[in-house]
Amino acid sequence: AMPRLVAFDATTGRIDTTFRPVVNSTVKALAAAADGLSLYIGGSFTSVNGVAAPRVARVDAATGARVAGFAPAALNGQVNDMRLVGTRLIVGGAFQTVGGVTRRALAALNAGTGAADSSVNLRVDGPRTTTTGVTAPVKVEALDVSADGTRLIFVGNFSTVAGQARHQLAVARLSSTGATLSGWSTDRYRPNCSSSFPTYMRGVDISPDGTWFVAVTTGYMYTGQLCDAAARFEFGTETGGKQPTWVNYTGGDTLLSVAITGPAVYVGGHQRWLDNPYGRNSAGAGAVYRPGIGAINPVTGKALAWNPTKDRGVGTAELYATDRGLWIGSDTNTVAGEYHGKIAFFPLP
Repeated sequence: AMPRLVAFDATTGRIDTTFRPVVNSTVKALAAAADGLSLYIGGSFTSVNGVAAPRVARVDAATGARVAGFAPAALNGQVNDMRLVGTRLIVGGAFQTVGGVTRRALAALNAGTGAADSSVNLRVDGPRTTTTGVTAPVKVEALDVSADGTRLIFVGNFSTVAGQARHQLAVARLSSTGATLSGWSTDRYRPNCSSSFPTYMRGVDISPDGTWFVAVTTGYMYTGQLCDAAARFEFGTETGGKQPTWVNYTGGDTLLSVAITGPAVYVGGHQRWLDNPYGRNSAGAGAVYRPGIGAINPVTGKALAWNPTKDRGVGTAELYATDRGLWIGSDTNTVAGEYHGKIAFFPLP
């Protein structure tokens, strides 16, 4: 058994039996370390290889052994996403404290030692409440950093950042001295979607050139709102009132993940359709069938012809675009009519 974290050959798919970390709970996030020999992991776990590791650890990429000298400050809740930016490991999740100090949902650790880095303190706050009173602690669901390392975007359950109104999505500037909130903002994620969950943000990805991004959501069929949809926004000037360049609606099905390659915006979830603004849990006028995974034209916002199809299940939770192709991870086993157990790879044209 190799629970929760496993390595395999990217060409053959063969499991690497020498990589054997022992992680006691879910791993939600990975980031390659700068040395090319190790990786950071984040999730809900509290120990790795029998040693305390409260939600973050660094392990040898060949063996899974813990890397000596990395002793991260304790996080009191799950890590959902992470990015390595220079000497900082930026983490987002459902934690409320780091090393016993209040630091809700977003924090940085020293990439070498794991010590808390107080230079990233954007004071994420304001847990949302639905129309029926459902609420939850502040959290970051997903984040991304531009290729040049200067821009951070994060989404989740919050309504203020650094004392300013930011509804479920915020942009910050990163520098050698820390992080500062950008003036960029949108009110389009202020309304509620479903009455059963306070945040409907599920994924976000910045374009390779760093000038725009796409956010994907769950929700439930609210006309005029960005529920169950992929939406492109431009960064542009750092001002408020931003509106999406385009929105692609599923018509009532959740999108969980997004990856931008330049020629395409890939989206995953348990959606049945794209191009479906008129659908209400049905295929409305213009809808195209794109079960579980699809691709969107980054300029027009319309679905591309690419349609491998996959078993939908809970959904395609992970998309990872590389120079070689697109990796997908989900809870199902059939992609393009073939067996691919939970993981599949598409070479990019």
